[in-house]
Amino acid sequence: MGTWGTGPFDSDMAADFVDGLAGMSTEQVIEAMTRTVQRVVASGSRVDGGDGAEAIAAAALVACQIPGSQVVIDPDDGPAEPLPVLPISLRPEAGRALRRVLEDGSEMAEGWVDGTDAEEWRAMVQTITRALDVAP
Repeated sequence: MGTWGTGPFDSDMAADFVDGLAGMSTEQVIEAMTRTVQRVVASGSRVDGGDGAEAIAAAALVACQIPGSQVVIDPDDGPAEPLPVLPISLRPEAGRALRRVLEDGSEMAEGWVDGTDAEEWRAMVQTITRALDVAP
């Protein structure tokens, strides 16, 4: 898996996930996002790096729709097409997925070579998690 930065879409897996949403119906987008975060929540003791990258991307897309959220998606990085309004019920599950990604045993949390990058990545994931946690 190629990673070129610490943002929510800065890996091949995350970018492919976002690109894959193009052309989907509202129901398909919601199903893909739900399936992605549930896969991480239900994973065993080790969260796969690809699954984690996709869950972070999905959670960022959920969080950016929350009014007053600090999560802002750069149009060059986000989906090519506007996303439908995502259900509020997806927020808690996305937050649970991010907490799993931050745990020991997560390939995403442990895979950073540069300590500064690891700190920036962790701060980004925590920002998304906080946005999801404070949402009604």
